[in-house]
Amino acid sequence: MIEDPQGTVLALFAAFCRVGGCFMLLPGFSSARLPMQIRLFLAVAVSMAVLPIMWDTIHPRVSGPAASYVSLIVFETLTGAVIGLIARYYVLGLQFAGTALTMMMGFNSPPTQDVLEDAAENQLTNLVSFAGLLLLFLLDFHHFIVRALVDSYSVMPLGAGFNPQSALITLTDTLAQTFMIMLRLASPFILYGLIFNIAIGLINKLAPQIPIYFISLPFLIIGGLFLLYFGISSMLEIFANGFLPVFRGE
Repeated sequence: MIEDPQGTVLALFAAFCRVGGCFMLLPGFSSARLPMQIRLFLAVAVSMAVLPIMWDTIHPRVSGPAASYVSLIVFETLTGAVIGLIARYYVLGLQFAGTALTMMMGFNSPPTQDVLEDAAENQLTNLVSFAGLLLLFLLDFHHFIVRALVDSYSVMPLGAGFNPQSALITLTDTLAQTFMIMLRLASPFILYGLIFNIAIGLINKLAPQIPIYFISLPFLIIGGLFLLYFGISSMLEIFANGFLPVFRGE
């Protein structure tokens, strides 16, 4: 029998605010392809699993006036959202790299429905971003997220408030590290596109009467596809190896 039903419900909801704020923005779990009911039940299930572990930390903090509990809800949701944004920024960085390499290899086909979100995206960008997210799930990145949520109670204790400056510094560092990793991923395609277009430009200067665009575009695309074929495994390996250092802020 539960000795304090009201305190148990309040503690569960306090845990749900941090977990739900994280899952609301977590890549994969926040996808538009996943029904909202499943996302809600998943966040509740993880909250119920986290609550017994952190009971001594959460339960004493929820007993207080209603105004302090409302502020606690806001701060916990923001804390969870920052944790979810770190992982989301990293996955969005792969989508940015996919868009860059698609442009550099001339594969500018009309955009279609995005695999993960309600947006239009190029097919090759969809392939790269979906493959990267699938690889993260295969490597159990969501287990590291849940572990980070549990460890966050020691770094950002319940009821300690929310530090916007620290959150902005964390997100800024995440964006900087993500940009450098994604630049490494897209750099072969950027160099390939620059060298190819410079060479085609020189040929066009030598023979301006040739319709160089229609002649060079198939070679640009097929060369980029060959480069992607031989480099996709290394790209995804670098992407997967960079997730934990970026998420931990190393």
